[in-house]
Amino acid sequence: MTLTLISELRNLKVIFSRKGFDSAAGGAPSPIIDGRPISMPIPALDRSKTTYGDLGLGELVKQLTKERLNANSLCHHDPMFEQDRCAFGQCGAAQGHLANNHIEVGDVFLFFGLFAGEEKKDAHHRLFGYLRIEDSIALGTKPGRKKQPNGFTRRHPHTIGEWDRNNTLYIGNGTTAKTAPTKLRLTHPSGPLTRWNVPSWLRETGLTYHQNPARWLSDGSLKSASRGQEFIADIAGNRKASYWLARTIERIEAT
Repeated sequence: MTLTLISELRNLKVIFSRKGFDSAAGGAPSPIIDGRPISMPIPALDRSKTTYGDLGLGELVKQLTKERLNANSLCHHDPMFEQDRCAFGQCGAAQGHLANNHIEVGDVFLFFGLFAGEEKKDAHHRLFGYLRIEDSIALGTKPGRKKQPNGFTRRHPHTIGEWDRNNTLYIGNGTTAKTAPTKLRLTHPSGPLTRWNVPSWLRETGLTYHQNPARWLSDGSLKSASRGQEFIADIAGNRKASYWLARTIERIEAT
């Protein structure tokens, strides 16, 4: 780990961003196959031009959903990763929360989701990807193809159809994990699903939607909110947090 990276990650905000299949969206955890977490995009009825088959996930989604979805089913392909770049769209109340907390260039999204191993055993939350924001684009209600971000092969769903007025796209460096190390797992080994192992600094900085002291357990773990998309921690000036974030990014990038 370089001191430069730690320094770059010192005065910013970290957003724990929930994405992918769960019991409500998709109806099953995303799988870990041959040691690699594969985040399954949630189903889409419209505002998408991408199918599970387009992403090479046709047979997998068919198995996971017991044929409720198949290769021809549309999906919400977001966040979108390509060539170590990421484009992520948000709108509505979740984007309002990001805006109210002044999320901007330099801040980091850590994407997490519900995952399980073979036969859907040991369901747990884990980090699976990241995005370091280099630019944000106000897309508006009817963005169209002209707002499609450069460098991405497929149309981003937030540039298709109609959205809320605060429809926004975040773009920057980012990738997904190729392995599933214990250090990227959030859920405590003994459960339940919403009991998370978290670094000690997180209690110091605080986390949005987790202001109730009862959520912070005596053993240092956190009773995480069961719903919600974006949980934000302001780590400005916290060296322990910037070190943890740098190590987390390195673990996600590891091959």
